[in-house]
Amino acid sequence: MTGPKTAQTTGARTAKAPAASARPAGTRPAGTRRTVLTGARVVLPDGVAEGGRVTVEGSRIAADAPGEAGTLDLAGHWVVPGFVDMHVHGGGGASFSAGSAEEALRAIATHRAHGTTTMAASTVTGGLDELARQAAVLSELVEQGDLAGIHFEGPFIARGRCGAHDPGLLRDPDPADVLALVEAARGAARMVTLAPELPGGLESVRLLADSGVIAAVGHTDASYEAVLEAVGAGATVATHLFNAMPPLLHRAPGPVAALLEDERVTVELINDGVHLHPAVLELAFARAGAGRVAFVTDAMGAAGMGDGLYPLGPLKVRVTDGVARLVEGGSIAGSTLTLDEALRRAVTVDGLRIEDAVRALALNPARLLGVADRVGSIEPGKYADLVVLDGGYRVAGVMRRGEWVVPPRLPDTAEPAGVVRGGATA
Repeated sequence: MTGPKTAQTTGARTAKAPAASARPAGTRPAGTRRTVLTGARVVLPDGVAEGGRVTVEGSRIAADAPGEAGTLDLAGHWVVPGFVDMHVHGGGGASFSAGSAEEALRAIATHRAHGTTTMAASTVTGGLDELARQAAVLSELVEQGDLAGIHFEGPFIARGRCGAHDPGLLRDPDPADVLALVEAARGAARMVTLAPELPGGLESVRLLADSGVIAAVGHTDASYEAVLEAVGAGATVATHLFNAMPPLLHRAPGPVAALLEDERVTVELINDGVHLHPAVLELAFARAGAGRVAFVTDAMGAAGMGDGLYPLGPLKVRVTDGVARLVEGGSIAGSTLTLDEALRRAVTVDGLRIEDAVRALALNPARLLGVADRVGSIEPGKYADLVVLDGGYRVAGVMRRGEWVVPPRLPDTAEPAGVVRGGATA
């Protein structure tokens, strides 16, 4: 994959070509399919290549080299890395908390169609036995490569900040219980959200950090000082910053200030126009920087669906005008967001540079999930997980591991675009 040497980023920087793969130029395994995407604005880790090229060999991105290949002209479009969602509960009318592989795959397919090619399945508060049952199902999908891991959001959270979690199933983060849940995931646990101020909270943060599992601070009433202590113990993520935690006050800065100021912490943001005001999102980016923000959906089963009634764990949710709220109490209950909409809002409403928005949608969460060597950016050797966007930042094609999940649809074509080989469409 290359771009012209004179390609300029939106910040007037010159985009550098990624390092070449170890394979000698012009060679590839016999029989490997090779396709070149041309003419698009390609978002690279260090900028935007105007009129760039992305070469795909089999399931991987390859260094550009002469040789026979099919080409697809994407002039007027963007090519960005496949999105990575580290906090998503479901979609397409399905929930990861159902403990059903069929439902999980339906949710995965829904988000893939919107450009999310990598995701960690998030569960909601439940009994430990029920969560272990769900983890057994989801861990098989992790082994198969359909999921990048499991995120346990609850039950170790603060009662006063539980949001759309069943308060009757909450419990303190006893390290033995936390460890049992992690072990039930059979190596697939990637993150546990907890309130560090609860009894056992700090010990559990240390246990998770020592186990290679992300300790995330969320659904918490912790003070500024308590959160700093948790970060010192190994917490590295803020679960949907600003939401389900005390607000930033001038005499009580609380979790928000502590999580924003510490360079070791990546902050999740739900950019759906409901959870956060654009000015608050701008504040978070200004303080944390693009390298410490991860856009997430926190989407429940209604994502990709219409208004109506949906389950969220044991609770009922009503979606009206795309906003999900608990039937009882009216608390916001996750979102119906997909990451393509988060990207579109980031650029058109929030005024972010597209490369910064893409980093928050792809490379940053990939790094946290431990898969940045495979996905999260357009570089030779990584999986060919790519999203084609039209000029309005809407999905026009999705590729995962070299295969089109959503075939590219270009302007004035009634059918999905083909790949040109020697003047014919293949």
